[in-house]
Amino acid sequence: MGDDDFKFDAAVMGRLAGALSFLVGADHAATKALKAASETGSEKDIKAARTQFLRLKPGDRRAALTMLND
Repeated sequence: MGDDDFKFDAAVMGRLAGALSFLVGADHAATKALKAASETGSEKDIKAARTQFLRLKPGDRRAALTMLND
C-alpha cells in the first residue's frame, strides 16, 4: 500500500494513530491529528490528519502503513 493509495477515513485512523504513537510519539502533531480524526470522523479532522501524515518523513509514513498491513 503506497502513500497515495491509502484512504484516509475514520475507520482506520485509530489504528494509524497507534502505529504513529509507537514510531514518532504520542505528542507528535500527526499522531494527535489522526487520533482526533478517528474520534470525530469529521471531514475537517480527516483532512487535517491527512495533511499531517503527509508531512511525516517518507520512512515514517511507510513504516506506519506497513504496521497496518501486518
